[in-house]
Amino acid sequence: MKTEIIISADAPTKHSAASAISEINRLHAEAQRLVGESRSSLDAALTAAWRAGKLLIAEKASIRRHAGRGAWLPWLKTCFHGGVRTAQRYMQFARRVDSPDALCGLGLRQAYLRLGISMSSKTSPDSQRARPLKRPTHAMLAAKLIRLLRNRKHNGSRLGSLIHPSPELDTLYTLLGELYESTKHV
Repeated sequence: MKTEIIISADAPTKHSAASAISEINRLHAEAQRLVGESRSSLDAALTAAWRAGKLLIAEKASIRRHAGRGAWLPWLKTCFHGGVRTAQRYMQFARRVDSPDALCGLGLRQAYLRLGISMSSKTSPDSQRARPLKRPTHAMLAAKLIRLLRNRKHNGSRLGSLIHPSPELDTLYTLLGELYESTKHV
């Protein structure tokens, strides 16, 4: 089916329109070729990761058998050029599928997602929330003062007689003592 090209005074000539169509089709063919190559590369990456996972599983069993349970991570950190989490993902991938062919055309991240393999690293914001947060200075001083006051109550000593009380605690103790005494008489 031929399409007529309408030419106006501003429109390009038939020759330049034909060359634009030719260029569009050439770029389309190039895009299709590259998509095919990228799919081949994705499939090759999946196969390589799966095979690496199978070999890591076998190596882990061998190392544990010969050197004991604690030898795996040092071996992995010394001999494997990837990270520990990468090795763990490869092994999970190899355990969860019999063949990487079932996931053809997917990237590693997509395959991990489909298989339920975590992509979060130990330094992600999620794992940072699990770490205890550093308490503010005033909270640490208050906790220290409470410990000192409990010791004073049990030992019958004054704060000033304790070994090396910090100046902040001494000031806080004095202010709180004054506050306590003023509310005690009300």
